[in-house]
Amino acid sequence: MSTDSAALARQLASIVDQKKGEDILIFDLRELSPITDFFVIATGLSDVHIKTIASHIIEQESPQHTEGLEAASWVLLDFFDVIVHVFSKEARAFYGLERLWGDAPRVNSGSD
Repeated sequence: MSTDSAALARQLASIVDQKKGEDILIFDLRELSPITDFFVIATGLSDVHIKTIASHIIEQESPQHTEGLEAASWVLLDFFDVIVHVFSKEARAFYGLERLWGDAPRVNSGSD
């Protein structure tokens, strides 16, 4: 299961990259959190860009839950084993998931 979730995390990061999401990171949370295996974190340049990235993910894969699509400063797409966060630059700096999960190993997305 964890190999599948790692592959899904890389696939989702690739989908974000297809729409020019910036600063894409994958965090491996398997040893740190019972909530999910991986976070994929990315930045969009505007509300429209964030919605475009999120919509492209939804078209390619089917999240179990989506939040924030209307406001579009932080969109969360929950795939259970992988959670994708697409932020505006301001929201990403404010919420600081990289700081909160700084102990988590980072995974190469394959597009680096």
